[in-house]
Amino acid sequence: QVQLVESGGGLVQPGGSLRLSCAASGRTFSSYGMGWFRQAPGKEREFVAAINWSGGTTLYADSVKGRFTISRDNAKNTVYLQMSSLKPEDTAVYYCAAHTGGSFYVRANYNVWGQGTQVTVSS
Repeated sequence: QVQLVESGGGLVQPGGSLRLSCAASGRTFSSYGMGWFRQAPGKEREFVAAINWSGGTTLYADSVKGRFTISRDNAKNTVYLQMSSLKPEDTAVYYCAAHTGGSFYVRANYNVWGQGTQVTVSS
């Protein structure tokens, strides 16, 4: 079973950029679709972006469309989330997860989660 470790979070000013990485262990990474979710204090964990196994299909929440880009490198067993034009409302713990089937937007369709990385957007 794949295991996931996120990195790249931190403190950034509004309008800034960050790139999150999610490194996967296990030989089956390239067979999984992958997703990024985020959870702000006191809020539900919400969908951010997803990518299919080949990278040929990407999906985004309306709140990040045009600002965030999800990508993957199957040779490196890594999925990325490039975040630009960051806003204070993007502040959250960001999680990557492995998709098992069904809608990419639904949290229950992911069965392996990383530990999360904190992103704070503040001046």
